[in-house]
Amino acid sequence: MIANEPKQIILLGYMGSGKSTVGKELAVLLEREFIDLDDYLEEREKASISQVIQEKGAIYFRKREHDCLKEVLEGDEKIVLALGGGTPCYYNNMKLISQSNEAISFYLRAAVPFLTNRLFDERAHRPLISRFEQQDDLAEFIGKHLLERSGFYNEATHNLSIENKTVNQIVAEIEDLL
Repeated sequence: MIANEPKQIILLGYMGSGKSTVGKELAVLLEREFIDLDDYLEEREKASISQVIQEKGAIYFRKREHDCLKEVLEGDEKIVLALGGGTPCYYNNMKLISQSNEAISFYLRAAVPFLTNRLFDERAHRPLISRFEQQDDLAEFIGKHLLERSGFYNEATHNLSIENKTVNQIVAEIEDLL
């Protein structure tokens, strides 16, 4: 264990940046509970995020996401929390995270080409990008999204490039910063 470690370690970044994978490994290393906010919300709603959005709309989904984030941040457990890719961008969620005295956040950053290559073969499992048939179209979509979201992502306590690093290297880098 690390002296004076924060109660919550929060991982954020674009889809495909490895938030859940890194988070699970970090939680094991630090002997903490791992929470994926998307999974947490799905458990609360008893439906997949795709179903929630389809049945109740994106605004409802983002509001519930905010409520779930607040609920998790108000908990007493020491956790590693992986946010959804869009979570930091809505309902002042980054402000909520930044103002917490018990949280430290890490932006797992990657460039558009890296994310495009990583996500292209995963399209079928990711509703937001499932419609893209061409890598160039996906790259354009990711580029626009990153441009819109980067201001929020860059509010994280730490900004880490994840490109060409193993999960263990990223975990060790986070551990060194704690």
